[in-house]
Amino acid sequence: MTLLKTPLDALHRELGAKMVPFAGYDMPVQYPSGIIKEHLQTREAAGLFDVSHMGQVIIEGAGTAAMLETLVPVDIEGLGENRQTYALFTNEQGGVLDDLIITRWDQDRFFLVVNAACKEQDIGHLRAHLSGQSLTVLEDQGLLALQGPGARAVMRELCPAAADLVFMQGCTAELEGVEVYITCSGYTGEDGFEISVPAQQAQALARTLLAAESVQAIGLGARDSLRLESGLCLYGHELNTTIDPVQAGLLWSISKARRPEGERPGGFPGAEVIFRSIAHKPPLRRVGLAVEGRRPVRDDQQVFDEQGRAVGTICSACYGASVGRPIAMAYIERELGEPGTRLQVAARDKRVPVTVTRMPFTPQRYYRG
Repeated sequence: MTLLKTPLDALHRELGAKMVPFAGYDMPVQYPSGIIKEHLQTREAAGLFDVSHMGQVIIEGAGTAAMLETLVPVDIEGLGENRQTYALFTNEQGGVLDDLIITRWDQDRFFLVVNAACKEQDIGHLRAHLSGQSLTVLEDQGLLALQGPGARAVMRELCPAAADLVFMQGCTAELEGVEVYITCSGYTGEDGFEISVPAQQAQALARTLLAAESVQAIGLGARDSLRLESGLCLYGHELNTTIDPVQAGLLWSISKARRPEGERPGGFPGAEVIFRSIAHKPPLRRVGLAVEGRRPVRDDQQVFDEQGRAVGTICSACYGASVGRPIAMAYIERELGEPGTRLQVAARDKRVPVTVTRMPFTPQRYYRG
């Protein structure tokens, strides 16, 4: 299969990136400095990520908010202009088809960013539910993520208006003479920005950002370890078609207006299943695990209690460079999910001791003003 390339492909290769197939694209997993240094660079200064493989979609027309509310358990009607919300496409069984970000540009115009691996499915799902609205896929658009405590100072030099944004807020702006849309968002747990930019200008903008002393290019490897340290879900790991939002610890993603006691209860796929899950609590829950020692654990390895009984499964694992130890997320039996519970993971021929711990593993530092 021929891999697709992002607008920054030539720049990645120039910078010495190790390229790997990901969601149908040739993507940089790391640069010569390595994943751990890239991870720490983002936590301590600023990192630039190419996320142009993500799907970018505009939906507009009368009734767009109401249409979107038939697909996600979110208060879209109450979303302010240039404000964003995290959302889940749910199915009739209460499971998750994908997670996404929805931004309201104006009354009847919305900008959606969906996961790369699910974007064709998501776009088809959206098209099937249009009721007079139009849908435009931004095929010729790049997406850059500038993340870390140094990101705001860099943005202030380039675009002072954008530097005043707070978490989950966006604005149209001009960078290097090009119109872009900038949001204060990202998936690292750090303050930062995502910049939607025409593909032809993406590489020039990336070079401008990388020219700042505090910014370095960061690959997919560190992007994954950063989000895991921050306790953030990844579709295909913590989320899938059989895991409901309550089990995933994402009750907060179901807006109060859409819950049973809300102004517009239900109306999204699987609502009644999810409401039962809220009322009765599912048998499994997502937890963080601190791994004892240096031996890492891996995705899909079984979790056992201290009596040797299988009680769950690892869904994501990595070395947490900021906390200095291996960490993981897992789905385990609800009653064992309290912080401090000691468990074991079957790692090849050995049982590795782990302890249930609160998430995030490292504090989230979103800028809220």
